[in-house]
Amino acid sequence: MLTLTNNATSKLDGLIKDENNPNLKLRIFVSGGGCSGFQYGFTFDENQDPKDLVVDASDTVKVLVDPISLNYLKGAEVDFVEDLSGAQFVIKNPNAQSSCGCGNSFTPDTGGGGCAHS
Repeated sequence: MLTLTNNATSKLDGLIKDENNPNLKLRIFVSGGGCSGFQYGFTFDENQDPKDLVVDASDTVKVLVDPISLNYLKGAEVDFVEDLSGAQFVIKNPNAQSSCGCGNSFTPDTGGGGCAHS
């Protein structure tokens, strides 16, 4: 199961309210690319596929994950972090063998991948 921290849920609730569209859900997905082989993606989506995992983070915040991405995100935690490098959603993924310093890409199996970001 995928979980969201209170910070992530609160930030998403605010973003959804800013869009003035209560039908929006956050879609989290994994795609090929990034400096470690795979990268995380986030987008708002009104459309839910019957195969999507739906995480009810609150009454207003729902997260969608497609079945392929779920294989890489089982047990992951989504957080929203604000620090000197900016504000962003961060995924703490127990399935990642290594991750990029930028926090947006990971390697799901052993070996490979350094971060090209400085």
